[in-house]
Amino acid sequence: MADQPKPLMPHATATWLVDNTGLAFEQIAEFCGLHILEVQAMADDLAGSKYTGRDPVHAGELTQNEIARGEEDSSYALKMQRAPVAVSRTKGPRYTPVSKRQDKPDGIAWILRSHPEVSDAQISKLIGTTRTTIGAIRDRTHWNIQNIQPKDPVTLGLCSQRELDAVVAKAAKKAGIEDAAPAVESGSDRDKLIEELRAEREANEKAAAEAAQEAEAAAWLEAKRAGEAEESQA
Repeated sequence: MADQPKPLMPHATATWLVDNTGLAFEQIAEFCGLHILEVQAMADDLAGSKYTGRDPVHAGELTQNEIARGEEDSSYALKMQRAPVAVSRTKGPRYTPVSKRQDKPDGIAWILRSHPEVSDAQISKLIGTTRTTIGAIRDRTHWNIQNIQPKDPVTLGLCSQRELDAVVAKAAKKAGIEDAAPAVESGSDRDKLIEELRAEREANEKAAAEAAQEAEAAAWLEAKRAGEAEESQA
């Protein structure tokens, strides 16, 4: 069950299940990949954002029989009937997580310095940026140019080594340059550094997520206690 996909819209799906079924909060939380306190807050109308319910039966993610089975046994873990279709981008620049967007200028500067044969169009597609930004970094007219330091985009997690090598090789071939992108040996210091940086980034993101979850839980408990206090005084 740990690898089971989650609904396309977890919060909206949880809202519908709370309003339309007799499932336990634990079951809904597990199926939607949410914290049980989030589900509890939805049931108590304490959620900061109100979600419009999304019917997972209509979406094909659950069946009525599966819901009925869960209602009969509160320890039963709901099984996804059909995983949501992943939405893929076929046009436009690469999507980059918000946490990594501040690293883009450093990656662009590194490519401009290390591989000037790579075109702006190739950099734009590889990094997920605009030609205007690339031009500003090249001309040193970028608003934050004083703080931009060239860093390998692979190390920054903006692209994979394979993607970078492919772009450099293509640009080198067009420019008549040979051996512009030698293969990186596995187990090299570069690989180790990349893995260490990725592990550190993942650990920081996990810690931030846990802190946010704890803050939400504390806010929910405080709101609940306040409500109970008002009821006792009434």
